[in-house]
Amino acid sequence: MIPSIAVIIPCYKVREHILQVIAAIGPEVKLIFVVDDCCPERSGDYVRENTSDPRIHIVRHTENKGVGGAVMTGYRLAIEQKMEILVKIDGDGQMDPALLMDFIKPILRGEADYTKGNRFHNLENLLTMPRIRLAGNAVLSFMTKLSSGYWNIFDPTNGYTALHRDVAIQIPLDKISNRYFFETDMLFHLNILRAVVMDVPMHSKYGNEISNLKIPAIVGGFLAKHCRNFIKRIFYNYYLRDMSLASVELPIGIIFLLFGVIFGSIKWISAGDTGLPTPAGTVMLAAMPIIIGIQFILAFIGHDTTSIPTRVLHQRDALPSHSIEDKS
Repeated sequence: MIPSIAVIIPCYKVREHILQVIAAIGPEVKLIFVVDDCCPERSGDYVRENTSDPRIHIVRHTENKGVGGAVMTGYRLAIEQKMEILVKIDGDGQMDPALLMDFIKPILRGEADYTKGNRFHNLENLLTMPRIRLAGNAVLSFMTKLSSGYWNIFDPTNGYTALHRDVAIQIPLDKISNRYFFETDMLFHLNILRAVVMDVPMHSKYGNEISNLKIPAIVGGFLAKHCRNFIKRIFYNYYLRDMSLASVELPIGIIFLLFGVIFGSIKWISAGDTGLPTPAGTVMLAAMPIIIGIQFILAFIGHDTTSIPTRVLHQRDALPSHSIEDKS
């Protein structure tokens, strides 16, 4: 039998598209949580007045908590209702609800705990993506790989996701970022749990909807949060939870690299002041630590890229594979 599925739709300035999104959600979904995040368009009231779908539950925030805060509210309600699979879809019409089972199948097969959309899988699809989004997502994806440890995923700002309840209840939802960083923050917390994350290829539709995410304005703030999560992840996984050769390679690499850069900079400035050529031995004394440091850091990254979680956390009592395929 199909597991109980809940769809969470955060709503903020999506009145023009929200009804079409809800109408496209198939009968396999048991509950739909429409979270009106203090929307100035009163999306929640609009949905209630124009739909009669008994699966819909309207939730209103008295103050705007951001897309992350709205999704966390939906997660909590879905967990309370004992839903097994929690799917998040935006209400702006860019995510096709018909793809929902593509996100759920890997979880039911025991291949993943959390699935997320990837608009970059098919290169032909990139032609439809605005260039500023393409460049911004490429930068954000690399930062996410470093901070989350999921080197196998891409498109971190993609909000089309599915999560198993057994994993959701282990995530400290109150610690997830409330704003647009929440998708990336989710990956960080999932890695700390050692949950398996999988990308799902998808198409996105870009029409006349207005995105509230302004990538140029958030890259700086995201960078600081990525650095914070990177430091936390490294400490938790390589020093607090376990120790390995990589735990030694990283600090040695940083020490050598910093020594070479600082020593070389001092000697370079000194040579500029005196006008005298720098001895070859001094140049090598600066260059060798930099080279060695980079080698140690690359060795650490090589280890980190092979340490992606591969064993799912949730219980493997879902649908057998043939039953899942029958629903396609």
